[in-house]
Amino acid sequence: MSLATQSIDRAAVTDADLIPVLRDRWSPRSFDPTAEVQDDVVSTVLEAARWAPSAMNSQPWRFIVAKRGGASFAKIHEALMGFNKVWADSASVLLVALTETEDSEGKPRPWAQYDLGQSVSSMIVQASAEGLHAHQMAGFDADQLRVSFDVEAQLAPTTVVALGYLGAADALPEVLHEREIAPRERKSLSDIVLVQD
Repeated sequence: MSLATQSIDRAAVTDADLIPVLRDRWSPRSFDPTAEVQDDVVSTVLEAARWAPSAMNSQPWRFIVAKRGGASFAKIHEALMGFNKVWADSASVLLVALTETEDSEGKPRPWAQYDLGQSVSSMIVQASAEGLHAHQMAGFDADQLRVSFDVEAQLAPTTVVALGYLGAADALPEVLHEREIAPRERKSLSDIVLVQD
């Protein structure tokens, strides 16, 4: 871990007393390129995703899980776009989270993407509890992932998640380093709560 990362408190400054795993979670781009996530830890993180709530218990999510150094990791990394390609190769694991957009009878699953979001959120909270960090990405070529992994038509690649242990922020290019150490900010509750009686 770099001195720059160590000198900045990444815990969220909250208006209420949150549990530490939520308060301390953040999305770094600096991952330790030599650290490995053990298989049992990956399984634990996926188990948290498995037990997330879903409409009618449909569990409309699927995952492609790839550890650094393998062919699947390379395929996922190749589908990333922009700055994501610069830093994501240092993550220990790349996961593609896919939404099952319709059921086995071809009926649409209108809440599937929401359910996938809950599943990934559970995964990330568990990853944080395991001492890992996660960073979700929207910058990727979904069609390339479909082809690379022969993804079924009813499954939509929705996000890519990098998992790993924190690395040195000063190993990042300058523009990403600045983002890495910038203060964390969120909109106020008054900006996001439309009605509260």
